[in-house]
Amino acid sequence: MTRLVRSDIPEGMSALLPSLPGDEMTIEDLRLHRKQRLAAALRLFGLFGFGEGVAGHITARDPEHEDCFWVNPFGMSFRHIRVSDLILVNHEGEVVEGDAMVNRAAFAIHSQVHAARPDVVAAAHAHSVYGKAFSSLRKPLDCLTQDSCAFYNDHALFDDFTGVVLALDEGKRIAESLGDRKAVILSNHGNLTVGASVEAAAWWFITMERTCQAQLLADAAGTPHVISDEVAKDTYKQVGSPIAGWFSFQPLWDEITRQQPELLD
Repeated sequence: MTRLVRSDIPEGMSALLPSLPGDEMTIEDLRLHRKQRLAAALRLFGLFGFGEGVAGHITARDPEHEDCFWVNPFGMSFRHIRVSDLILVNHEGEVVEGDAMVNRAAFAIHSQVHAARPDVVAAAHAHSVYGKAFSSLRKPLDCLTQDSCAFYNDHALFDDFTGVVLALDEGKRIAESLGDRKAVILSNHGNLTVGASVEAAAWWFITMERTCQAQLLADAAGTPHVISDEVAKDTYKQVGSPIAGWFSFQPLWDEITRQQPELLD
């Protein structure tokens, strides 16, 4: 997976993407951009019912202090998150900006993913229903639909479960399983997605949850026909790229910021 920059955008599309982070943004502008998208992504996770008590977290790497990431406070509902609520955590697990506590599982997993993947700007994990259900099968996704092709040869399986992830060694093993892919299925736990932008990481989680749902439904109904490798590979190029993930998030950004503008406070 590569870093998303303006030069990656196809000719003629740049004018359609005015909010894409680029070299013209200051560090402060880029930090605010990421925090706003992070707060919006968390609100969307709440809207889609991905909350499960205090579980779940999305992180965004700070553009200046790259060994630190912004994350939702421990114990705060996804539905209530504002930009001003986000906390900055370093790779030692210390809160360096903000007053709230950090989820120890968020630190254990995300710190190791961010450390292992300098190309990753954001990572998302939540205990969503279909992701949890599918993860118990301990198998990768099949390419059953156009949308599932976004994960063709681009997701992994972490085939282990030892309880709540609190140890850094467990986070390292998850990061190793993820490798250079955009997603990993955590057995008996749920899904984790990453992206070269906050928008892409959030979108991959949302569409992966729906892909799990679609496969569970199809498998329950009969014997689904799997898309051929050749077609899946070609489709992946269209729906699985960093810009495809970024662009797919834009309608959701428009919806949530119009419906809940206070999230930007």
